[in-house]
Parts: sequence; structure tokens; C-alpha cells
Amino acid sequence: MAAATERDPFMTILVTGATGPFGRLTIDALLGRGIPAGEVAALVRDPGRAEDLAARGIDVRVGSYDEPETLDAAFAGVDRVVFVSGNAVGQRVPQHQNVVDAAARAGVSLVAYTSIVRADTSTLGLAAEHRATEAMLAQSGVPHVLLRNSWYLENYTAQIPTQLEHGAVLGSAGDGRLSAATRADLAEAAAAVVAEDGHAGRAYELGGDTPFTLSDYAAELAAQSGRPVVYQDLPVAEFAAVLVGAGLPEGYAMALATSDEAIKDGALLVETGDLSRLIGRPTTSLSDAIRAAL
Repeated sequence: MAAATERDPFMTILVTGATGPFGRLTIDALLGRGIPAGEVAALVRDPGRAEDLAARGIDVRVGSYDEPETLDAAFAGVDRVVFVSGNAVGQRVPQHQNVVDAAARAGVSLVAYTSIVRADTSTLGLAAEHRATEAMLAQSGVPHVLLRNSWYLENYTAQIPTQLEHGAVLGSAGDGRLSAATRADLAEAAAAVVAEDGHAGRAYELGGDTPFTLSDYAAELAAQSGRPVVYQDLPVAEFAAVLVGAGLPEGYAMALATSDEAIKDGALLVETGDLSRLIGRPTTSLSDAIRAAL
């Protein structure tokens, strides 16, 4: 990986999805890197949820992926963009096209897009919209960098109360290893590529330094909590039904369950070391993530 250089001063960096967990962490990481608050803009749908950002000196701009007419004003004067993928699975292709088009019209110098591991070749159902977005960026002519993120560790640690209550971690991943990383680590990588020069044209495969199985996860949770927890592997349809029972829409539940099954084939295994190199330190370990969640 070529060494990056300091970015030019007095450039506006726009973070989309700025009131979501990833967007907020990215803004924190930018400020932590010494980017002045006045050079950071936040794209939000509801300014009422961004009052804390405005109070920190962040330039709050209102716009929606679904409303392209709102994006030109939001992108005005922007140099670099952390483009956080939308969460409306099944609707993201037109939404993302609106964002890419706005970036092109604004003449931004770099878009950093949060994609998924090996989006160009992945068989994961959730990869299709990311692959389409990567193609949009390539066709747009806008300089860009692809942040191909593995699973968030929080996908698992957020479920710890339920896991402890039932003494089980449920999934369809078998003995497959995955390279999950914390949102904060992945957001720090996003901040790094827009805070420095030298990243345009790259695709980074991002994951935690130490892969683990869901059995490993259950064992670590049991050890730290002092309570019995085991991994219970389920057929995909049964796991999807569990997710539906937990309140997820049926289509999204099946997408997550089939993604879990794909872990068996290494779909979320990353061994590039890209994430730790970008953030300049080892990634947060599974043990530390569980300890923080507990």
C-alpha cells in the first residue's frame, strides 16, 4: 500500500448518513484526526436528530437519498465524501444512484463508499446492491475509494442480553471463520482515506485482524460472563424464521440468514491486513469488544 500524504487544508468533507451509528463514529474519527469541525459537513434527513452535531460546529445539511432535488444544495462546495451505504435493502440502487449523480454534478474530488467484502465477486445476496453502486461510481468518473467492510462485531455483541438469557448464539455459519470488526475501527478507516491523499482508485478489503467462528464467539462470551453460552447452528430457513420472530422483515431476515451460511465458504473472511494498516494500529479484538459490550 502506497503511503498516503496529508490532504490539502480548507477542504469540506461531507459524511452522509451522519446521524446513524457509522456516520457519527466517522465524524468523531475525523475530529480526532485534527480535521476542524468547520471543515466537516453532515448529511442528515432530520436536522432535529443532529442538534448535537451542530453544537460541535459541524455544518449540518439536510438531504435524502430518496429526494435527489435535496442533494445538490447538500453537496455544494464539498470536496470529499464519506458515502455511507443506505440501510433500505432492496431500494439502495436508485438511492445510491442519486448520491453518485449529486457527487458528479458537484465535482467532488473523492468519494469513499462503504461497500462489502469482495463486492465485485461475492455471491452474498447483500453484495448485489454494493456491486451495482461500485459500477455506478466507476461509470460516473468521480474519483473514489472502495471500503469493502466485513460484518460489524456489533451485529453479535448487540445481542448479548438475549444470548445470555437463552445461553445460545444462533446462526447458520457452521465452523466458518469471519473477520468482523467494530464499527469504530471501520469508521476510523473511512476517516483516514478522506483525511489524507493517495487513496483514490483503491479498493480496501477491511476486516478484523483475527478471524473467529461463532463457536469461538460463544466460548469467549461464556468465559467473560461466567454463564453457559453455546453456538447453535441452524438450517437457513429456521434461522431466518428466528430473525422474523425477532422483528426483522422476512426478506431481510432471509438475506441475513443466507449471508450467515455463506460464512462457511469464507464470504466474510478477510486476511489482507488493510484495516489495521489504514488505522495505524491493531484492530479491536473479539475479547475486547465483548468486554466493552458487557
